[in-house]
Amino acid sequence: AVATGMKRTNPEKIIFSYQGDGDLASIGAAEILHAGHRGEQITVVFINNAVYGMTGGQMAPTTMIDQVTATTPKGRQGADQGYPLQVCELLATLPGTIYIERCSMHDPAHIRKSKKALRHAFELQVDGAQGMSLVEMLSPCPVYWRMPPAKAMEHIEKEMIKVFPLGRLKG
Repeated sequence: AVATGMKRTNPEKIIFSYQGDGDLASIGAAEILHAGHRGEQITVVFINNAVYGMTGGQMAPTTMIDQVTATTPKGRQGADQGYPLQVCELLATLPGTIYIERCSMHDPAHIRKSKKALRHAFELQVDGAQGMSLVEMLSPCPVYWRMPPAKAMEHIEKEMIKVFPLGRLKG
């Protein structure tokens, strides 16, 4: 909502938001869906670490099945707590989105691909393309995943990518 207001009052500016999965997919779910539906000319950087990383490691909308969090000590159960929200897949169906891509930050090669995706999203806005762009980046949270950083990177590769497949979904 803030990015929308900024872009509408400053249409000549390049506007982006940097949002985590708890913010974007939970309390900001309505705002991101409607921004995508309206085709707001903003670029969204979406960091998905599958937990609320800034407030104590609670379950987020993107928390995976059986993933242990501060609020799901026995792991997330789909029947009780729902299933991981597939934000890119939802947004790709909207007429106002022009570019949706999911990337990963688990190794240097994927970080380079993420940089290219992010550059493309910004270039679309710079070039005046009509619509919203979003790049989701699967990102580690070693502290609340309770694992060393190297194991967290491996966890992204072996577990998260199964739930959140990488690639361009639109554009």
